[in-house]
Amino acid sequence: MIFNPDKMAFGRHETFALRYGWLSKGFQAMEEKKGIFESDDATVRLGVGKNMVIAIKYWLRACQMIDPVENIPTDLGGELLSIDGFDPYLEDEATIWLLHWLLATNAELATSWFWFFNRFHKPEFTGQELGTALTDFVNDKVVNKKKPAAATLSNDASLIPRMYTQSTGNGRTPIEDALDSPFSLLKLVTQSAGGRSYQSRPMARPDLPIGILGYAVCGMFDMRKTRSIPIEDFMYSKDNYPAIGSVFRLTESDLVTKLEKLVDYIPGIFDIRDTAGQHQLFLSESTDAMTFIVEHYNNRSKDIAA
Repeated sequence: MIFNPDKMAFGRHETFALRYGWLSKGFQAMEEKKGIFESDDATVRLGVGKNMVIAIKYWLRACQMIDPVENIPTDLGGELLSIDGFDPYLEDEATIWLLHWLLATNAELATSWFWFFNRFHKPEFTGQELGTALTDFVNDKVVNKKKPAAATLSNDASLIPRMYTQSTGNGRTPIEDALDSPFSLLKLVTQSAGGRSYQSRPMARPDLPIGILGYAVCGMFDMRKTRSIPIEDFMYSKDNYPAIGSVFRLTESDLVTKLEKLVDYIPGIFDIRDTAGQHQLFLSESTDAMTFIVEHYNNRSKDIAA
């Protein structure tokens, strides 16, 4: 989750945005047959072309549902997407929020997504501006290794807004390309009425469940190996760490409100204190991040979004 300029990846998706059904279909096929993505019958089993097979495997890895080294299900992937998991067909919007966090914090396998949600803060932009900014970021960070091709970065830059905006129903767009990615539900990126620009602004996100926020907060404590984090560091990405406020495009006031609700969500784990004039979130009792996932899915009526 920590950005390392020596470990970056671009263009592994074969230019295909993540589509509905791909994670569930790919994960469950992998559970049924180990090595399905490398097998001769992968296209038949998954019902897609060869390049799409590669893309499905990539998105499973980028969303941290399968281990990128061992190519086996992660524990979280099994809990979520197994046929008897919490949400095998992505019917709970909380799962989409969780997958977004896992993708946007995967600096090693989804570097462009990490950059966009943690480093790119322009509230309104064109596709060309996004591509230029990503190229500038890569040119600045990639010093001692071969830089990705311009076309590769262009594909990444065009895919990000395509995955997060809802289709306009343009009749010239092929049906397959017009199918919205599940991430479009989150409305983290919107398109202008004329289609010439995009917006990605901080705002209150009432649909973000507290259980998912709790999982993300635990992840930040785990990364930093500390018992306290300034509230400001949850808002803005610093020192190559991701930031919850940036990834979920939250306003400062909404982030604070959500953290206050998190303190009461599972009492005794977190506490907000004012130390030396600085508001900080303290980890009062160490806990597994999965505690918050289990709490959400087992008590969905309780986990009212803040």
